[in-house]
Amino acid sequence: MENHKGCIKCGSRDADKKDVAMTGTGLSKMFDVQNNQFTVVFCKNCGYSEFYNKNSSSGSNVFDFFFG
Repeated sequence: MENHKGCIKCGSRDADKKDVAMTGTGLSKMFDVQNNQFTVVFCKNCGYSEFYNKNSSSGSNVFDFFFG
């Protein structure tokens, strides 16, 4: 397996992250309760994005996951 050192789509190392919240299904959707929280890491060059669950127990840097 090849070791990626940048975005898996374009190879760029220029990335940023943003925290977002989203609704779930059922009652939370009906009442617009945004209880699902994620960190989105995105490539500033091509726009490729990956979502990471903020509630996961992993304390690792999300950029490490994004860049492989």
